[in-house]
Amino acid sequence: MSIAIKVYNQEGKEVLELGLNEAIFGLPWNADLVHQVVRVSMANKRPVLASTKDRAQVSGGGKKPWKQKGTGRARHGSIRSPLWRHGGITFGPTSERNFKLNINKKMARKAFLIALSAKAKDNELLVLDDLKLKTPKTKEMAMIMKNFPKIKNSLLVTDGKDETIKKAAGNLPNLEIANINNLNILDILKYQYLILTKEGVEYLNKKYAVAK
Repeated sequence: MSIAIKVYNQEGKEVLELGLNEAIFGLPWNADLVHQVVRVSMANKRPVLASTKDRAQVSGGGKKPWKQKGTGRARHGSIRSPLWRHGGITFGPTSERNFKLNINKKMARKAFLIALSAKAKDNELLVLDDLKLKTPKTKEMAMIMKNFPKIKNSLLVTDGKDETIKKAAGNLPNLEIANINNLNILDILKYQYLILTKEGVEYLNKKYAVAK
């Protein structure tokens, strides 16, 4: 079975209807699965920022501050002890921490398709017949987007071959570009609207036709 969706040209006029594969664009929402995959995806992108040094890593402190006995003060072996100011940190975060998580490929694949389906179901998927620009000018891309006044905070998915589109869309505040070969669930859910070309829809239909 297929789901019919309207296809528009760059002027904002409807030109035809396109059938979407229900196995790709018609899956029911599964919040638990989507949450699980998003959590894993975000964890795997998380950089290790906070990093501290223990007493062995802090420079200096090789000499005993004062003799063991006879000064009336507490005994110390190094000024880089965690007890001292500027000393090493005990049990602090290190650069060796690993936030990586694993998830089944089938689960990740299905969650991705569920996200696509949600866009189609909520009328947040815009399909263009084609997208061609004469010049890599922001003004030209802005004029095209002006033909779709309801489309805000959107992700335009391209094949990455046309640098003209990438350059023209680079300065538009509510439009981001993504390569269809690298499209992921975080990209889809981050933006309210998803913009695909007819060729892009056919690519996804072909790539995920056997998804279960």
